[in-house]
Parts: sequence; C-alpha cells; structure tokens
Amino acid sequence: MELKASKLIEIRFSEVDAMNVVWHGSYTLYFEDAREEFGKKYDLGYMSFFDNGYFAPIVELSFQYKKPIIYGMRPRIDITYKPTEAAKIVFEYEIHDTEDESLIATGHSVQVFMDTDYQLVWENPHFFEEWKKRWKV
Repeated sequence: MELKASKLIEIRFSEVDAMNVVWHGSYTLYFEDAREEFGKKYDLGYMSFFDNGYFAPIVELSFQYKKPIIYGMRPRIDITYKPTEAAKIVFEYEIHDTEDESLIATGHSVQVFMDTDYQLVWENPHFFEEWKKRWKV
C-alpha cells in the first residue's frame, strides 16, 4: 500500500524575490506543510510523536529544482511515505504546477527518532510499529 497526501500551496508575496520567483528557502516550509498534511490524513501528526515520548527530527533534506515558482502560480505538493525497516521515516516530494501538471521540484527527507533526553533511538518505537501495521506499510 502506498501512502500519499497532497496540498495546494498558497504563494505569499513575502516568499518571492526581486525576480518574482519563490526564494529557495521557502521550499523547506512547503515540505513541512506536506508532512503536516500527511500527518492529518494518516494520523501521524507531530504531537503523536511527542505524546508517545519521542521527537522526530529531520536529519536529511534535499531538493531538486526543475522550474521556478512564480508569484501567482498555484502549485500542489505531493508527499509519499517510503517504507523502511530502519528506525526512520522517509518521505519523497513532488511539486507540480496545477496549470499544466509540469514538475516544478522533487525532494526527499529523512527523520529519525529521539527520546525526550535527545538520545537517538535505534529501533522503531512501539507506537510507530503499530502505525505501520495499521496502514499495512
């Protein structure tokens, strides 16, 4: 089973530079919005980590830009969960121009688990194993 979510991105004027192009740093926020949307859809929000005694910091984040986002565009970000046996959460992203479905950017993120003493956890927490069973991933 493949778990995916999508979210329309609202481009704010404060996110563009003098060329009317979205500043590259904004993509990090768009990926964050996608992870939040995924969490809402599949009951894996950030508070569920915290409520179970864990943090899930990002340790890897990458982008590949294909074409610029211009102020006034209405792009969509798609997020896909990539199953792994390791104690980490892997997502892949695609941003598309909703006007013609052309690819704007792709990306990848990796989150690991830490306990509330900021110690790395080497095995999947019980709540996350249960989540994976629930969604058959």
